[in-house]
Amino acid sequence: MKKGILGRKLGMSQIFMADGRMIPVTVIEATPNTVVQIKTTEKDGYDAVQLGFGDVKQVREDTYKGIKKPIAGHYKKAGVTPKKYLREFRFEDVSSYKVGDTVACTSFAVGDVVDVVGKSKGKGYAGVIKRWNAQRVGSMSHGTGPIHRSVGSMAANSDPSRVFKNKHMAGELGNERVTIKNLEIVRVDEGRNLLFIKGGVPGANGSVVVIKA
Repeated sequence: MKKGILGRKLGMSQIFMADGRMIPVTVIEATPNTVVQIKTTEKDGYDAVQLGFGDVKQVREDTYKGIKKPIAGHYKKAGVTPKKYLREFRFEDVSSYKVGDTVACTSFAVGDVVDVVGKSKGKGYAGVIKRWNAQRVGSMSHGTGPIHRSVGSMAANSDPSRVFKNKHMAGELGNERVTIKNLEIVRVDEGRNLLFIKGGVPGANGSVVVIKA
């Protein structure tokens, strides 16, 4: 990984290119991230950079809303204002980063290919048809009973006499970490700290995403 940043998904829009093509884009608000800690192979066993994102309200001296004391102490040791989100990036070269520096959206350029990580929308409890795109069970004629959207056969009876792991069953749909790879940055708005990424990215509007290249 060469570079990365934390941002907030604002929603989707569209951009018209010079040749008249319309491109659907996701707008990411990537306000400057603060470098909180530098990890090195000599001291920590690996190279990484911790970035903080999102302002938090200060309640009183050394106390910030939603920030627990150990985490607040971590920020205080670094000498930076606590942030709402803290993520670690394993960059190939960390020598150019210093604690207290900021990483802005201008670290990315038009044409960069990035991976975007976010948490997908939670859709609650769902059956196998909606969750796994399973087929309906049984005949649709009268008298077959309300079994059409059920799981169906679970496993062989005699051998192996058990249900295999990862059997597609009903359960929670969404609300999981999702990575979309090879998305292109089509515009960088330095004045408003915005990144325009071609296509859709996981997560609801307002959710935090990780952009890395």
